[in-house]
Amino acid sequence: MVKNKVMRNFLKGLNNRSGCRSRPGIVLLVTLVLLVVLSTLGYTLSSRVSAQRYRQQYIIDYSKARYGCESAIKYALATLEDINPQLISRPNEPDFSDLFILSEAEYKELWRQWATPATSRGENPFSTAGSLNDVNDVNYASGVADFNDPNSLTVRGPYGPPWPFVTEPVEFEIGSTTVRIEIEDENAKYPVGWALLDNKKVRREAQAGFETFCEWMDVGDEQIDALKRQLEQISKIKPFKFDFKPIKKRTPIKVGTRSRRGRRSRTTRFKTTTISVSEQVTKQTVDFAKLFHSSLIDTEVLARPTIISESRKESALKYMGMWASRKVNINTAPRHVLEAAFIFGGDAEKIAEEIIQRRRMKPFADIEDLKKSLFRYSDSIGKCEKYITTVSRFFTIKVTAISGVAKASAIIAITKDDKKMERIAIISG
Repeated sequence: MVKNKVMRNFLKGLNNRSGCRSRPGIVLLVTLVLLVVLSTLGYTLSSRVSAQRYRQQYIIDYSKARYGCESAIKYALATLEDINPQLISRPNEPDFSDLFILSEAEYKELWRQWATPATSRGENPFSTAGSLNDVNDVNYASGVADFNDPNSLTVRGPYGPPWPFVTEPVEFEIGSTTVRIEIEDENAKYPVGWALLDNKKVRREAQAGFETFCEWMDVGDEQIDALKRQLEQISKIKPFKFDFKPIKKRTPIKVGTRSRRGRRSRTTRFKTTTISVSEQVTKQTVDFAKLFHSSLIDTEVLARPTIISESRKESALKYMGMWASRKVNINTAPRHVLEAAFIFGGDAEKIAEEIIQRRRMKPFADIEDLKKSLFRYSDSIGKCEKYITTVSRFFTIKVTAISGVAKASAIIAITKDDKKMERIAIISG
């Protein structure tokens, strides 16, 4: 009995000693857990606060960017009426026609080929090449451009600025917002609507022109087939027409009449209205502008860069008219667009080359001037006459506004004929 009591006391004391020893470990464990919980809560709280601040700042920046974009749109539309694009002569400069297929090394070599003969004659080949004759430019030395600097080499377009700009891009600030305005010549691009013309007589040529254009722009066969299916789907929604005639439309109108006995009645009469060609063209342009910029066409494939460098970014989308333009300006279109236009009449490659060489000296005044200058191909030109023009009337205004981390953009399609300007469509982003 005594032995059992001693044993119990011994075990009890041993338990008390082990409990005392484990208390510091438990306290340490609890402390570590609390520290982890508190640090997690602190990180979560700081992350949420930071995210909330970022969202609030983005909303503020986007509001500023949107305001700057809308202000720039009003400014561009107001000043565009005073802009009268004038084509320039470029006899001693390389043409812009084939830049889309040139690598940066080939691009420099093109300039060397043009510069060497002029320099040997004691001429400055860059006297009309924009910033290249700026004596304050560090790349300028005795009238010789620095070929190692790709930013110093700029091939001018038909209006002076690089193709397809009508004027030099304008940049300015509205408060803390940086705004850029670009005006592009849409008649200088390949009209996508040609690929789905509803005229059976030219459908084959239209498809061939579209495929040739895509091949020029390095679009693969599978991608071309996919684009064809997408365009076919659009044509089922609405066919793309080229020829229009005035349409007379009879509209029923309810007219109230009074009989001799004073009774009132309503009769139906018809009012005849005429829908002009210009109204039909505008309606088609608006409809297809929406269709071409919808999810029905995979523009990511077309926007894929084919060449990208410090001075140039090339892609198929850059050369495609996605606003339902119908004609190509032979004075401002590059080679592959010209060939797609003249494929409707034949001799496309020869005519395109002749146009490129002659328009450097002097732009064509009208289609009759083109026929006289290229009289050997007058029959082929006659077949393509309704697809070509010498004056651009279809333009897009691209506005980009950046404030902080936010960006707002808009594209406005317009038609301009002398002082008369009409807004076709607008897409905001």
